[in-house]
Amino acid sequence: MASYRAAVVQAGSVPFDPAAAADKAHGLICQAAATGARLAVFPEAFLGGYPKGASFGTPVGLRQPEGRRAFQRYFDAAVTLDGPEVARIAEAAVETGLFIVMGVIERDGGTLYCTALFFDGAKGLVGKHRKLMPTAAERLIWGFGDGSTLPVFETSLGRIGAVICWENYMPMLRMAMYDQGISVYCAPTADDRPTWLGTMQHIALEGRCFVLSACQHIRRGAYGTDFECSLGDDPDLVLMRGGSCIISPLGAVLSPPDFEGETILYAEIDLDDVSRGKYDFDVTGHYARPDVFSLTVDTRPRVAVVRLLAGETG
Repeated sequence: MASYRAAVVQAGSVPFDPAAAADKAHGLICQAAATGARLAVFPEAFLGGYPKGASFGTPVGLRQPEGRRAFQRYFDAAVTLDGPEVARIAEAAVETGLFIVMGVIERDGGTLYCTALFFDGAKGLVGKHRKLMPTAAERLIWGFGDGSTLPVFETSLGRIGAVICWENYMPMLRMAMYDQGISVYCAPTADDRPTWLGTMQHIALEGRCFVLSACQHIRRGAYGTDFECSLGDDPDLVLMRGGSCIISPLGAVLSPPDFEGETILYAEIDLDDVSRGKYDFDVTGHYARPDVFSLTVDTRPRVAVVRLLAGETG
């Protein structure tokens, strides 16, 4: 499919209520499909929530009991890949035929991961990307992904992958995505600063790919009065103001940032623009210098415990 309509969903999660967030996402997916969209990208941590302004009671060298309780509440609100919330999104993909990129907080054992899930309308959940490098205080609450979840999916809508929030500032990670021929580069984020647009334009030009970035628009009141937030307690305070956008392979802003509230942004994707863009710049092809620079990507899963059978060697 050379051309189609894509959607970027700018909406707030339902913090601490993943079932309600999944229901909200289902409705937004159906809304996008009703306008003719074939692809929908959701923000970082849409299922599970982004705890903007929370400190989890952790001064340097100390973990306070109230912080542990806050983490338990956040842990309980995360989703598992075999849970009902993920099934609800898969159901929406099947109903609408959309390819969906969904930001979630994934619970695996005793650890949380900031993850992007990929849903295919014909196949359901087809894969995930775990954020490699949580930013600053995010490292208190989220684990680190590894090279085994850096997928790019071959679809009729292009080669689709995702890089989450400030991972987009990691040049080698971007190069690893470009090397896989990514044509639809999805960037779920919590960064609502005005500088984010320039970053997305740079990536589009660098990778000669479409860039679809989704950020939440959410107010303090959505988190409830028992949520500790260093930014204030006014329920009308905007904690994340959106700024979602869609960019062409030559850096044109197809759908400009919106900072006014919840919305769905749309743009027409012409996949031939990718090859047209690479006429004069292909960062892993004719514009590369492998005689000078090279990148090694370790895609092996990194696990803490490896169990060997009798007679095997590690």
